[in-house]
Amino acid sequence: MTDPHIALFPGSFDPPTNGHLDIIRRCAALYDKVYVVVANNVAKHSLFSAEERKDMLERLTGNMPNVTVDIFSGLIVNYAKANHIGVMIRGVRANADFNYEFELALYNKQLDDELEVLFMPTSPKYFMLRSSAIREMAAFGADVSGQVPALVAEALKRRVTPRS
Repeated sequence: MTDPHIALFPGSFDPPTNGHLDIIRRCAALYDKVYVVVANNVAKHSLFSAEERKDMLERLTGNMPNVTVDIFSGLIVNYAKANHIGVMIRGVRANADFNYEFELALYNKQLDDELEVLFMPTSPKYFMLRSSAIREMAAFGADVSGQVPALVAEALKRRVTPRS
């Protein structure tokens, strides 16, 4: 039995951005419980380990008592079932995001028809934020402090050696 008052916001969060935090805050205001789930895809090369991403997100959401951060490897619908989650939130920025997310939602609905997938558009000020672009900008020494929380900007500075 799923609970429609419990939501799931999965992603790679490599690194967490201000856009991610905006969606988490908005979800926390709408749902009794929100699970932020860091995807641990061992086949994908990530800048930060799943544990590091979880730690950053826990620190960033520490003032949100109804938010739990977790790590999961596998089909996200299995995580939702195990935790009786009724709603999965997917953030979308533009048509390209929507098309990809819509196909993913249909696959997830086939796997678990009780899980509702809702799309949450990003706030306009975070429209252009993508973790991959932030990693690339940081690699070239750009100031990304406007796109990510301060603790993430510091982690990027420690992790990335700027290229010329």
